[in-house]
Amino acid sequence: MRRLPTIRRRLFWGGLGLLGLGCLLAWKAPPFQGKPINTVPVTRADIESSVTALGTLQPRRYVDVGAQASGQIRRLHAEVGDQIRKGQLLVEIDPSTQQAKLDAGQFSIESLQAQLAEQRAQHQLAQQQLKRQQSLAATGATREEDLQLAQAQLKVTQARTNMFEAQILQAQANLRSDKAELGYTRIYAPMDGTVVALDVREGQTLNAQQQTPLILRIARLSPMTVWAQVSEADIGKVEPGMRAYFTTLAGGKRRWTSTVRQILPIPPKPLDQSNQGGGSPASATAGATATQVVQYTVLLDVDNPDGALMAEMTTQVFFIAGQASQVLTAPLAALDNSSGDDVRTAQVLTRDGRVEPRSVRTGLSDRLRVQVLDGLDEGDRLVIGAPPAKGG
Repeated sequence: MRRLPTIRRRLFWGGLGLLGLGCLLAWKAPPFQGKPINTVPVTRADIESSVTALGTLQPRRYVDVGAQASGQIRRLHAEVGDQIRKGQLLVEIDPSTQQAKLDAGQFSIESLQAQLAEQRAQHQLAQQQLKRQQSLAATGATREEDLQLAQAQLKVTQARTNMFEAQILQAQANLRSDKAELGYTRIYAPMDGTVVALDVREGQTLNAQQQTPLILRIARLSPMTVWAQVSEADIGKVEPGMRAYFTTLAGGKRRWTSTVRQILPIPPKPLDQSNQGGGSPASATAGATATQVVQYTVLLDVDNPDGALMAEMTTQVFFIAGQASQVLTAPLAALDNSSGDDVRTAQVLTRDGRVEPRSVRTGLSDRLRVQVLDGLDEGDRLVIGAPPAKGG
């Protein structure tokens, strides 16, 4: 009767020992035993931290040539793509109206000059009559009234002489203006460059009374300027003098290097803060801010000696914030940034198959890989998609 409790105690302690052995084996076994483990190595590579943006190419220097005289275009001396020199004749406008106006002004001056000559003769006669009346008055041979009349007549002729002289000066100023307007019928190139746009045709009538009609645009295709649009989240990382490079769709893998010349202080288009839908101005502003991304314009200049860069080309710009050569790097996907901006956590697969958490101090990042400053060695295998390890 005593053997039964002894057998039970042995079975109890035996089962308890097997349970402990199973727990020990489970604790020492790799956490991904029987499951595929995705790992990436820590390697050395060049890394570059940059801010990316899209931009558009425009000529650095250009001028829009307009017409200051109205009339029909008689002849065009330039076509799109022509290389022109400063002072070269570009456009001839029919000068008939301007020439007629100039002739009328010249005839008006000649008429005023004739009237001025007549008036000067009248003035000279009034002077002689006054002298005669003064001589007669000295001997008492004339009336006081006749003397006063001669004095008044002299003043009148002098005033009329001054008036005609002033009218001639005004007519001469108008004549100079008419001559300048006649000169506007022949338009010359204000600078060396290439004709990149032509907005008129021969025989077309221009009206310069309301606004200056645009005829053509002349541009220098070297250097060119990149107008890059940088979001407000990244604009604080960009500064004048910063190194940058860009690529174009037509250029393939070719890179053009430059530096930031200027950052425009306001966005090219302000946010639409109009009150729509009857809401309050505050709600309209909040809605516009929530739906639109504010972008600031950054300007970069680049030489274009071979003409590979053309106006309106789309560019992808990379503003270089930092570079490092042959440093330890790890994929961002293998690091957890819950520890902070410069300190991350990595799950490292050890040689005995365990997953070990490590704190990693990081540096530059190119948004795919990050520089490893401390915490990892070259060749370490980092587990991707591993839950936080709690090895003990």
